[in-house]
Amino acid sequence: MSIDFDNNLPIYLQIMTYVKKEIIIGNLQPGDKIPSVRELAGELQINPNTVQRTFQELEREGIVETRRGLGRYVTNEESKIMTIKKEMAGELLERFIRGMQELGFQEQDIVSIVEDAVKQP
Repeated sequence: MSIDFDNNLPIYLQIMTYVKKEIIIGNLQPGDKIPSVRELAGELQINPNTVQRTFQELEREGIVETRRGLGRYVTNEESKIMTIKKEMAGELLERFIRGMQELGFQEQDIVSIVEDAVKQP
């Protein structure tokens, strides 16, 4: 696992985003075991408490689940994974639209640009 950390965002949020992306793109499948706190902290060279917080938040959101004595696993709930995918897509779209508006583009211009881009081979 390799993450280029952004100093402007808390590390635990960046790790959460990374794990969510890994699930969405299929590198982590439903039911897959995720690395332990110690393994991930060592791999990323960060404080284990940061990884622990990440996992607690992922668990609170229902993205991972703890199986006592066995570790943490990606949820088997496809609906939860689809919800995450839609949320992340919404965030990307929001940033894109805001950026386009800041450049002075109107709604129809943005739609046309996106349509043209999607049609590109």
